[in-house]
Amino acid sequence: EWQLVESGGGLVQPGGSLKLSCTTSGFTFGTVPLTWVRGAPGKDLEWVGTITSGHSSYYGASVKGRFTISRDNDKAMLYLQADDLRIEDTATYYCLRGTTTERPPLRVIAGHQGTQITVSS
Repeated sequence: EWQLVESGGGLVQPGGSLKLSCTTSGFTFGTVPLTWVRGAPGKDLEWVGTITSGHSSYYGASVKGRFTISRDNDKAMLYLQADDLRIEDTATYYCLRGTTTERPPLRVIAGHQGTQITVSS
């Protein structure tokens, strides 16, 4: 059974940075794309970005230029470096196997705990 566990969230001031981690197991990590999505109360889930097995990365418009996704295939770890954080980045962040649409259905995060980023002054 494959697992993905998010960590690294916290409280940060606007303009600050955080690095999220996703610890994975139970699947052939290096062969699949991996995705970050986020969810905030009262809002749809939002695609943050995806990294392919070949390390190409793609980002949603709201985070492009500020967030960077990386992966370590040897450690089976996924990362999200979030810089220049804004209040509107406040959300719970989830890592997923595969790809999603820009507004994925809630079922994609079923069983995920996520990690919370709160941006506040």
